[in-house]
Amino acid sequence: MTEFRVPKLNNNDTSYVLVEWLAEDGQEVRDGDPIVLLETSKATEEVEAPADGVLRRLLAEGAECEPGQVIARLLASADEPPAESAETPGTGSGGNPDGNPGEPQVSTPPGDVSGVIVTAPARELIQAHGIAMERVYALGRKVIRRTDVEELLGAQEPSPAVADDATAEDDATAGDDATAGDDDAQWITLSRAQQRTAEVVERSRREIPAAFTAMNVDVTEVLSLARDLTRRLRTLVGLPEMVVKAAGGLLDRFPMFFAEPGPGPRARRAATADVGVTVDVGRGLFIPVVRDAGNRPLAEIAGDLVGFRKTALTGSFRERDLQGGAITLTLHTHDGIVFAVPIVFPGQTCALSLTAPRTEVVQDGPGFAVRKTATVGLAYDHRYINGRDAAEFLGELRTALESPARFLTENG
Repeated sequence: MTEFRVPKLNNNDTSYVLVEWLAEDGQEVRDGDPIVLLETSKATEEVEAPADGVLRRLLAEGAECEPGQVIARLLASADEPPAESAETPGTGSGGNPDGNPGEPQVSTPPGDVSGVIVTAPARELIQAHGIAMERVYALGRKVIRRTDVEELLGAQEPSPAVADDATAEDDATAGDDATAGDDDAQWITLSRAQQRTAEVVERSRREIPAAFTAMNVDVTEVLSLARDLTRRLRTLVGLPEMVVKAAGGLLDRFPMFFAEPGPGPRARRAATADVGVTVDVGRGLFIPVVRDAGNRPLAEIAGDLVGFRKTALTGSFRERDLQGGAITLTLHTHDGIVFAVPIVFPGQTCALSLTAPRTEVVQDGPGFAVRKTATVGLAYDHRYINGRDAAEFLGELRTALESPARFLTENG
């Protein structure tokens, strides 16, 4: 018999949601077969069987689980009796009825006759806010997660009676007691993904002494080339794709900008320029990674970014899509944004930011000309990178973007 334990999928989450079993209870599976779908705060991940065997599931779909927790067993044969604790019903999401740590944990499916599964965190939020289950099932989803309930809460208006009650409170008791008694409708609960983002930002601010430098770049020619390449390559090519390609080409000259901070006064070199790019289509912030951006053709990089945007719409990133970035490019491309300071993510030494192109009128000889300008910023860990180095890095990036034809012919 082999115990199937939840693997550690990332460094940000302490628990995951078991979304779906991909193999039936009692089914014979092979080593490497995908058997369960787990959801982290950022991605969904298929987890494979660690050995051959007959699957005995110990945790229900919709329950929460933690890294290292036993959620199934792989028996040598269907005739092998399961452990006694595997037959004991659980209490709540992944809970153990006896409260004994380390025991297999089982959860009763929290769905209903409709076949819809409601995860334990989602059900808690539903009950706390008194949401009618009809509204939940009307979402038309097979699995209702906490983030789905948060969307419903965000769409409903606060009750006017809450404000009336707060006004009627005596001034002497309007402090902590009034706060504790506030109706839940007045509070906006952060999604699970946003909570993880908050934790990363707090850690960055706490641990990394960051500095910032910005540089304006004339992107008139590179935008023109991007439009031409979009027609020729039949895939969307824009300024972000050009910046990813240009930044990837700077690995050899500026290895510290792609390095991983290590213990003591040193940093580990990156073998390839793996560039994380922020993607936010309204379902949370994701940072998927473009691999080896310096050596791959621009068409492939553009294809990656198009794929990332599509995946973000469904929220179906895998953890491996989001891991391993050596440097991050944060996109701030809404009209009117002229300046943005990115967060330096733990495990990296710097992060780039890119604003939307804006129109400028500049003097051109005796007359004037119109050009497109964007601001490229660099936040950097001052323990590893100094201001002069940052300025040189941005200068090389600007040169590449302002001479796009020469740059593109170097690496395809």
